Amino acid sequence: MLFGICNLSMVPLRAAKADQSEMISQLLFGEHFEVLEKEKNWSKIRLTFDHFEGFIDNKQYVEITANFYHSIVKETPRYSSEILDFVTNKKNELTTIAIGSELPLLQNGEFFLEHQKYTYENSVFEGKLAKHEILKIAFTYLNSPYVWGGKTPFGIDASGFTQMVYKLCGYSLLRDVKEQATQGEVLSFIEESEPGDLAFFDNEEGEIMHVGIILNDYHIIHSYGKVRIDTLDHSGIFNTDLQKHTHTLRVIKKMI
Repeated sequence: MLFGICNLSMVPLRAAKADQSEMISQLLFGEHFEVLEKEKNWSKIRLTFDHFEGFIDNKQYVEITANFYHSIVKETPRYSSEILDFVTNKKNELTTIAIGSELPLLQNGEFFLEHQKYTYENSVFEGKLAKHEILKIAFTYLNSPYVWGGKTPFGIDASGFTQMVYKLCGYSLLRDVKEQATQGEVLSFIEESEPGDLAFFDNEEGEIMHVGIILNDYHIIHSYGKVRIDTLDHSGIFNTDLQKHTHTLRVIKKMI
């Protein structure tokens, strides 16, 4: 088995082995994975965090040993906390990183991607945070543009938004909205929910297509055109700009 790690700011994860293929997710700096298949230009990978699979360009990651990979897997992850930050290698070259980038085996401001040494000087997210922290982190992404497959404040989709917010709080959500809807405890009514719970929405065919994070006072924050705040009622999401319901409520889930 081969293993790899992302050594760039963000890398597209594609549905097929071609630059023209749909971006189904992204890898952020420091994310590690198993290499399932490696060809001349492309590798099929499985991310360790959420087991999501896709194809990445071989020029956009570095291979790591099994020993290094397993040492990362065993540790409590540390994630960068600034919307935009940077790390520096031993040549004093900067690599910009987005919030939620992983800093493997970080100690005293230094970490390694196998043999490459980096420094990082700011605070990190580490371990499981209190549930109210979910809202604070969610607001960090407010007004981020919607981008299918995106996972950063510079472009993020609905399930990427909920996954990243929970990830920074120390909790694991799956990548796809339909997969996230299989997690957690079902709540019967909005009144039973707490800020930080997730609301899922379906289309006319009954297929779950959207998700957002419940706020106080019957509001929701979600990625729809941009990360925005709207009203949540028993019917679904009432868009305050369009003055109409845009999503039909299917189920509310308590994840923590």
